[in-house]
Amino acid sequence: MTVLYKLETFEGPLDLLLHLIDESEIDIQNIPISEITEQYLEYLHSMKELELEVTSEFLVMAATLLSIKSKLLLPRPPVMEMDDFDYYEEEDLDPRAELVRKLVEYRKYKGIAGHLREREEERSLIFTKEPEDLKPFTAKVNYNPVEGLHTMDLVEAFRKALRRASRRTQITRIQRDEISVKDRIRQVASRFLALEKGENLLFSKLLDQEMYRHEIVVTFLAILEMMKMKQIACYQSQLFDDIVMEWRGEISINEVPEVESSY
Repeated sequence: MTVLYKLETFEGPLDLLLHLIDESEIDIQNIPISEITEQYLEYLHSMKELELEVTSEFLVMAATLLSIKSKLLLPRPPVMEMDDFDYYEEEDLDPRAELVRKLVEYRKYKGIAGHLREREEERSLIFTKEPEDLKPFTAKVNYNPVEGLHTMDLVEAFRKALRRASRRTQITRIQRDEISVKDRIRQVASRFLALEKGENLLFSKLLDQEMYRHEIVVTFLAILEMMKMKQIACYQSQLFDDIVMEWRGEISINEVPEVESSY
């Protein structure tokens, strides 16, 4: 009959000792060195029978266990009496102390390693993907030109307009308009002639803070008539921007035709 031996693989002598202590349910703070040493040597003997390689660190631990066992068999050193207390070396009292400290530290780090191994196995079951740029799939939001404006902003703008209008429309007497649409057209055309070739005129340049309301109205009508006669072209670069006027006519100021509409 063939007997099969199945030996567990240990990472080192401390791992083997800790396995023997846990299997025998021994208090790690009170290790029976004689029993543990026999179990440890029996394990090494089994490894040799199975022709397994026994590393030097296992043999060093075996020698350490035998040394501790021999120290425990020796009688304790006499207690040194000093004044009011007894003094003795703690290491001479219990030669197992250093081994117990190493086993406690090894058990702590082994527990931490086991916890990290479990976390690694859990993380290996999670599959991730690199983030992608989803901007092409986002909905296009139209620009709101009045975004951020509130009711009070409109009220304040209305108040400023009233203050400017109050300075312009202080009329002490009624008088007839001194300028016609035709005259205003000639004035606007003369402003274009004063510009460099290819230079445009801004509508805001035609208005003045001191102008009366009827003068502003006449200026608007003059611009409309000049656009109707295809003498100028007006456009804006963007919403609420200043009106840009571009000269398109090929006739001189004196050749400006009569205004068709009557005002």
